[in-house]
Amino acid sequence: MKPLNNILVVSLEQAVAAPFCSVRLADAGARVIKVERPEGDFARYYDKDVMGSSAYFVWLNRGKESLAIDIKNKENMNLLKKIILNADVFIQNLAPGATDRVGIGSVEMRKKNRKLITCDISGYGMSGPYKERKAYDLLVQAESGLCSLTGTPDESGRVGVSVCDIACGLNAYSAILQALLVREKTKKGCGIEMSLFDGMAEWMNVPYLQTVYGKKLLKRVGLSHPTIAPYGVFSTSCRTKILISIQNEREWKQLCNIVLKIDGLAENDKFNEPTKRVVNRKELDTIIANEFIKYDKDYIIQNLTNAKIAFGVLNEINDLENHPQLNKIKCLIDEKEIELIAPPRMTINQDIKKNKIPSIGENNEAIKNEFLNMK
Repeated sequence: MKPLNNILVVSLEQAVAAPFCSVRLADAGARVIKVERPEGDFARYYDKDVMGSSAYFVWLNRGKESLAIDIKNKENMNLLKKIILNADVFIQNLAPGATDRVGIGSVEMRKKNRKLITCDISGYGMSGPYKERKAYDLLVQAESGLCSLTGTPDESGRVGVSVCDIACGLNAYSAILQALLVREKTKKGCGIEMSLFDGMAEWMNVPYLQTVYGKKLLKRVGLSHPTIAPYGVFSTSCRTKILISIQNEREWKQLCNIVLKIDGLAENDKFNEPTKRVVNRKELDTIIANEFIKYDKDYIIQNLTNAKIAFGVLNEINDLENHPQLNKIKCLIDEKEIELIAPPRMTINQDIKKNKIPSIGENNEAIKNEFLNMK
């Protein structure tokens, strides 16, 4: 039995952050009713890459039921209120104040359903000077300072996946699980607020502390590391790029003696301490690059493995598809089977069954018949 069996989640959601949270709840066994606009979650239309469906939507909505309604319609709202009053969890990521204006604000719903856990997700929070500002993932990457550390030394860059949305969704999922545990003891629900900005700002603590207390001016270093050397990417003779990371003196000596095989390098006065290696990074990187380029990737990988050096191949997405460590799950779109990258397992024996990606309003009639007949 999955841990969240018999938990009903209603999620008035769109895009990424809230759907990421609710799909995790669905994977854990909760029943998730996804409430969409009549035309559907706008994330359905980001692309048509997966058998005509959006890659974003397919990723985030397996195993859910779709209820497509107009929340400005009185009859539709009566249905939605009835579902929320029978739910365990209510998630929403509309603009701040939108649910209050239509009569389903979190505070009001918790007054009517004492066991209800509500989770309001926003860009910058439900209060504060930025509360009304629209926020999407890249905008929060910029506002939080993440873009200033991402990219090449010459130009800022975007982290290539929706890290702000994902961080927020994971934080919301974690908070909901905690709230469910508390409810077991108190028999009462509670309110949760999560924002994209808060989640990403918290991830920025190391550069924040280094800047505020260490008085450092941090610079973008591409595939290098601002405070560790050698730490970066080097090409082999077959053009495969391999990243290495040296974290301590034992690894440094192993790299010099087993991989590079350069006598005296480990003890060289320019490189025999971590801080010296950072100061002389450019010269050290040139020495390593000149050795790596002499050999193919298999030779370099074998020597790195023998030396117990941390390394990784700079893969493309096509390489990820066939990665030997990659786990996949199967889902259905209009009865056609596709494969997704599997989420991390919560338990060793957890198995996510083959779930369906819902079409717009696929479950409207069944949900109406179920909840409208309730007292």
